[in-house]
Amino acid sequence: MGTRIGGRGYNFDWRSFITPGVKLLVLVCSGVFLLQTLVALLAPPLTIWLLKWFALIPEAVTHHIPPRIWQPFTYIFLHGGLFHLLINMLMLWMFGRELELVWGKRRFLNYFCICGVGAGLIELMVKTIPVFFGSLPSVIPTIGASGAIFGILMANAVLFPDRRIWLIPLPVTIPMRPYVAVMGAIEFFSTIGSGGDNVSHVCHLGGMLVGYLYLRRGSFLYNVRNTVSDWQHKRNRKRFEVYIKHKKEPPSRPDNWVN
Repeated sequence: MGTRIGGRGYNFDWRSFITPGVKLLVLVCSGVFLLQTLVALLAPPLTIWLLKWFALIPEAVTHHIPPRIWQPFTYIFLHGGLFHLLINMLMLWMFGRELELVWGKRRFLNYFCICGVGAGLIELMVKTIPVFFGSLPSVIPTIGASGAIFGILMANAVLFPDRRIWLIPLPVTIPMRPYVAVMGAIEFFSTIGSGGDNVSHVCHLGGMLVGYLYLRRGSFLYNVRNTVSDWQHKRNRKRFEVYIKHKKEPPSRPDNWVN
């Protein structure tokens, strides 16, 4: 699909500007944020209810009856404000687009969900550890797609280590791998000294860790991923062979054919 600018024809394919998987995630996150905004404007008390049920709250997952085990997934699509949403969607588009072009839509979406859910589970475990030392379970909600996006950053560092990144607004570019390493270091030291910045640095590090384990050869997640892929390949090949077999083989008694 092209567009015409001025008197001259200039072909611009919007389908290459944003890939299908990235577009789907942007639409879902934006739609959920629109719902959050409408709820906050029309029925403010329901905002608390929305967070209690769909944000990631350690107390709700580990101590609530029944446990709200869906929260490590649903928290990804909630955001705390327009700036929070815009930053996450911008980074998703910047670093997720070419990843999807290499992997395809299905694998990209699977990776996004694995990193997001894995980051949530790591956040849950870290926040639950103090309970074993007599502390009360945490009731602070975590929301946002940042954990999954930091996993996407890690994948870019693995697949495109030498690609150069422009450090906005500075006129400086650095390779992808040291850029992601610096981001990881910032999140690590922010986790140690975090205090009131309302950012879940543990979740960010968790997304990077899950992404690294998923892509690193010989790791548990890498082997699980390959086992599932091999099983799907064998199943599809078996279906194909059965189809070809039925297509090529004639009836068992060709003498009984009726013209």
